[in-house]
Amino acid sequence: MSNLPIVHMTLYKHGVGYYERRGAVEGEAIKLTFRREEMDDILKSLTLLDYGGGQVRGVDYDTPQSRAERLAGNSIILGDSRSLRDLLQALRGRAVELTVSDGSRIEGILIGLDEADEKAQQKSLVSILQAGADNVIIMALSRIEGVVVRDETAAADLRFFLETALGQETHRSITIRLSPGSHDLQVAYIAPAPTWRVSYRLVVDAPEAETKEAEALLQGWGIFDNRLEEDLEEISLSLTAGMPISFVYDLYTPHTPERPIVRDENRVAPGPIMLQAAAELDEISLGAMGVRSAKSRMRAQEMPGMPMAAAPAPQSYAESVASAAAGQSLGELFQYHITTPVTVGRGQSAMVPIVSSTVKGKKDLIYNGSKMATHPVATLRFKNNTNLTLEHGPVTVLESGEYVGEAVLPFTADQAEAVISYAVELGLHIKEEHQSESQLHGLHIKDGYLLQQLYQIQRTTYRLDNRTPQPKTVLIERQRQSRAMPFNMPEPTETTLDFYRYQVETQPGRITTFIAQERWLVSRREELRQQSYQGLQKYLDDKFLDAATYQKLKDLLDAWGEIAQMEQGIKVQEQRRGQIYQAQEQIQKNMGALSQDGEEGRLRGQYVKQLAASESQLTEIEQSITELQTQIKQKQAEIERLIAALG
Repeated sequence: MSNLPIVHMTLYKHGVGYYERRGAVEGEAIKLTFRREEMDDILKSLTLLDYGGGQVRGVDYDTPQSRAERLAGNSIILGDSRSLRDLLQALRGRAVELTVSDGSRIEGILIGLDEADEKAQQKSLVSILQAGADNVIIMALSRIEGVVVRDETAAADLRFFLETALGQETHRSITIRLSPGSHDLQVAYIAPAPTWRVSYRLVVDAPEAETKEAEALLQGWGIFDNRLEEDLEEISLSLTAGMPISFVYDLYTPHTPERPIVRDENRVAPGPIMLQAAAELDEISLGAMGVRSAKSRMRAQEMPGMPMAAAPAPQSYAESVASAAAGQSLGELFQYHITTPVTVGRGQSAMVPIVSSTVKGKKDLIYNGSKMATHPVATLRFKNNTNLTLEHGPVTVLESGEYVGEAVLPFTADQAEAVISYAVELGLHIKEEHQSESQLHGLHIKDGYLLQQLYQIQRTTYRLDNRTPQPKTVLIERQRQSRAMPFNMPEPTETTLDFYRYQVETQPGRITTFIAQERWLVSRREELRQQSYQGLQKYLDDKFLDAATYQKLKDLLDAWGEIAQMEQGIKVQEQRRGQIYQAQEQIQKNMGALSQDGEEGRLRGQYVKQLAASESQLTEIEQSITELQTQIKQKQAEIERLIAALG
């Protein structure tokens, strides 16, 4: 592919690269070779333009078959170690012209090759039926110095075998068909590529004591790899930040969908077809769909340079490594265009400076127990005023000429704030204590139920032990929750998408306490009859009930208490009735064993009197139960009136 070199390359963060090849081409075809795994992306994205006025007439490419599959059915297949013998055997019965060592030429039909010993070429014989005669000429294989294949089919099969053997199993070729003449051809496509990466350096001056602000030189290096099978010489290079959508779509493997099998049918007389009447449907109008045109990509030579940070860094820092990239916004993406030509050898990698700018930084201590228990972390935050989008990558922090830690810079848009944590402050120990409780917020009475609104409260006590000789300011970071809201605590010093931050001042050698409280409302429903007199009295004391409502609820509890006593009285009467039934049953058994005469007759008479007395008792019990049940109904009606009066 040296006659159509790469002139531009754009690398992305999600495993693809965009390549442009351009050059002068003579003739009606040009062949390019790609790895097998690149073919789906090539067929999906291949873009061909002829700036010389010619035409691109089509593209041919190798089918996705193995070498053996492509050669299946070919009449000529040659081995690696005995290609001449295999050729002569395959040409049996074909018209050929043999050149012999004495300079003579023999034309005819090749009869075949006889081999006594594959290793002894002198003993191998070639026989040919001479053209225009009935003579069979036999000669040693060693005398043959040339073979001309006169049979067109055999010649075509030989050429196909050689072209197939030339191709590699791991690579596939495409042939671009062109109109006759000269061409200025551009070939563009995407293909799998290692992601480009970025590595930052942050050189920080000593911060000011009061503001804790400091100037810092932010230096970024773009790192990329040449995994192509060719050298890249003097190409233009772009590194793109962001996440364009990309996917693999299998276009290279042939696909023949299955079709349904339709069989002849047996026809029978149709029965009646029942259809429902049409229902009236609401009309649905479809709005016009807007189509946003894609932004065309600017060529490398047309991209303007982008200004860097407003404030220049000290000459010893900023001018030591100047940025070699200009930034450009591409809608949802951001592109670093390397302003100088890039040369990278095959199998090599390179680093180019893409960011060199001075930023204003501020140091803080931030504590988040879920991320780092016991200690806060030292952070440096700065506003991205570089006019560039900063990609996600590692950053090494240097302060006053010394290494002080490492961090990961998140993806940061232009003018957004970046916060990096690069060290742990071991001189500050922080301990958390967690408590939870419920607190009544409101009462409502409805349909015989007491509806309670309760605050569920989470309380976290932070104890900050400053074991350093200097005062320390700590930002305590707490997760923002959708249902829980802070209360009875200071307003957060900072608010992020996911966190609140509260500033706490600590003194050397002292323990400072900070309490964070959050609460949310929950509802609970209880039956009024399940309340207690003590609970009602507490609601009255806490002003959740007024005196009138308290008295009504107390009357309800009294009424339910009376009903409970009546129900208990009914149970007692039912127990008495059961005992009487048992006694009557026993008397009846005893009477069944006695006669009507003598002593047994007199005893029988006593049993009769006992049964009569028990019947009177049963009547009294039934009257008592009925009376109690009537009173219960009256009380229940009274309770319903009381509940209705409560609302």
